[in-house]
Amino acid sequence: MRQASQVALRALASATCASVLSTWVVSLAGRKATGSAASATNATSHWLWGERARRVHRVDVRHTVAGYAIHHASSFFWALFYEAWRERRPRSRAWPPALAVSAAAYLVDYHVVPRRLTPGFERHLGGPAMAATYAAFALGLTLAAALRSRVRAPGPHRPAAASNAGARRQARAP
Repeated sequence: MRQASQVALRALASATCASVLSTWVVSLAGRKATGSAASATNATSHWLWGERARRVHRVDVRHTVAGYAIHHASSFFWALFYEAWRERRPRSRAWPPALAVSAAAYLVDYHVVPRRLTPGFERHLGGPAMAATYAAFALGLTLAAALRSRVRAPGPHRPAAASNAGARRQARAP
């Protein structure tokens, strides 16, 4: 049980990085396509509010917050797979499973689930922007893993590392 909760905690961090980064890309692309950075995120709220959600271009709680919450929850779902994969292969590079999970998310989002449950971004974004969105998602998963490894990695500021280095220098001194 402890291992599952650790995977879930790591997935929460990974999902946050992936969700924020992909939402940033979606917002930039949505702004270019519609003049509003909120349009594509709002479109995700079609899960709750139907197709009229894609025509809302202003920031509001009903569409923007709901759209982001749906995207973040979906990101957490996919991050669980990513972190479970990384748990089984802890020494592997972080980016191959991130790309695989992002590709799987795209396939499920647009080729498995009914249109009613698609992310909705596609209502405003073209192919290159969609590719950038899923690439940003993969990058966010990878970034979370990289940040986590930096936090755990020993550094020169640690007393044990400094004392060992000093002892080696003294042993070599004539």
